Amino acid sequence: MKISEKYLLGLKKAYYDNNGVETWNHFDQIKHGASKTDMEQLNEIFPDVPQPLVDLLEYVDGTYWRTYADEEIAFFFLGSDLNEYPYYLLSSKEMIDNQSIAYTYYADYIDRKYDHVEIDSKITDKSANLKWLHFSDCMNNGGTSQLFVDFSPSEKGKRGQIVRFVHDPDEFRVIADSFDEYLQLLINTGYNFIDEEDMY
Repeated sequence: MKISEKYLLGLKKAYYDNNGVETWNHFDQIKHGASKTDMEQLNEIFPDVPQPLVDLLEYVDGTYWRTYADEEIAFFFLGSDLNEYPYYLLSSKEMIDNQSIAYTYYADYIDRKYDHVEIDSKITDKSANLKWLHFSDCMNNGGTSQLFVDFSPSEKGKRGQIVRFVHDPDEFRVIADSFDEYLQLLINTGYNFIDEEDMY
């Protein structure tokens, strides 16, 4: 079984176990995957987009104030190393539109211009080389935390590693060496970002 399939089965069970049967079933009924055109464009920009991320986008093309069947949804779909903190999956179009967001907002951080900001040594210190795929925003509309696939690591890092940014205090941390490892992290922590209180 592919890691993406394993992840989705576990996510469904987490919703079911947290009084979210109706929530999950409604989501599953109205959602659809990314268009072929958008996926081709995403692949042009990020030729090494991880296959498990492709699989997730083919299952659902974003869960972040996304309109399906004339209904706007905000559906918790991912997590991070921040315990019990939910994230949304961005759509393929948002990932395309946000291709330069890391450089726009974080170039000075990456260049280590702020001593008070913790930045993992696995992350490059040359903003001109920055190639990050922004795939997820946290429940706070992305204002508090974002997730990226990093295709431009430092010599200590690995291409395709997952970077988590969190605000206040600002920090950039590598939380997994690959997207596969990232999904496995969420599986191993029991999808603790899904809570019964979120179903109301």
